Amino acid sequence: MEQTKVKSKMENNKSSAHILVLGNEKGGTGKSTLAMHLVVGLMDNGKKVAVIDLDARQKSIARYIENRQAYMQREGKALQLPLVSVVKQSQAKVTSQRQEEDQANMQAALDNVNQQVDFIVIDCPGNDTYLSRLAHALADTLVTPLNDSFVDLDLIGEVAATDYQVKQLSYYSEMVWDSRKFRSASGQAPMDWVVVRNRLASLDSRNNKRVHRALEALQKRIMFRYVPGLYERVIYKELFPSGLTILDLPKTNSLSNVAARQELRSLIDNLKLL
Repeated sequence: MEQTKVKSKMENNKSSAHILVLGNEKGGTGKSTLAMHLVVGLMDNGKKVAVIDLDARQKSIARYIENRQAYMQREGKALQLPLVSVVKQSQAKVTSQRQEEDQANMQAALDNVNQQVDFIVIDCPGNDTYLSRLAHALADTLVTPLNDSFVDLDLIGEVAATDYQVKQLSYYSEMVWDSRKFRSASGQAPMDWVVVRNRLASLDSRNNKRVHRALEALQKRIMFRYVPGLYERVIYKELFPSGLTILDLPKTNSLSNVAARQELRSLIDNLKLL
């Protein structure tokens, strides 16, 4: 990957917001749902949060927040809202001009909220774009959600079928390494890369154990942390149209809701954001 050059005022600003990037190059991992729950979880802990959506075509997290605003107006209820902006990809024909425009648009979005919030959550598209590379280079914490399967695991690296030893790093892992080198060269603190096993099955199946062993092998080779994310629950799928998260629902004795709240709190604790 071409060395990413990000001339950001945030690099040497000790009072700047913590940049939390959710990124991978595969769809269907529950990335935007996870991002929204982290956003509300941080706000629920008294933090001010801004969201930057880099997927201007799908706008999953931006639409999630729009649904939240509509719910507030419709139901007359007050909910916490993050600041939100969508950064569109440049349509310039020349590559160098596209990159310059993308960088300027990203910088403008960051500068617009940097001094107003504690956290900036950037939701990347599920494919390789220059904007996504810029976000990865700026990430203080990078969260990469994966479904609990070897198909998704291949996003990180190829492992042997017998002993799960790492055979080859993926293109995405190489890109993250380039981002880490950029941060080191520019004098920034090391990126905390966290791979989140998301949409987990409730049963401790043989597949789950195999994925666990494979991730342990990859973790040693690629230097990331991996933690459990959100389990596969119907409630998460039903919340998007209303813009709500599990933390917005009335507290009940429902075992599913109690467990969902606890797994989200555990995830935030494991990410070491607070």
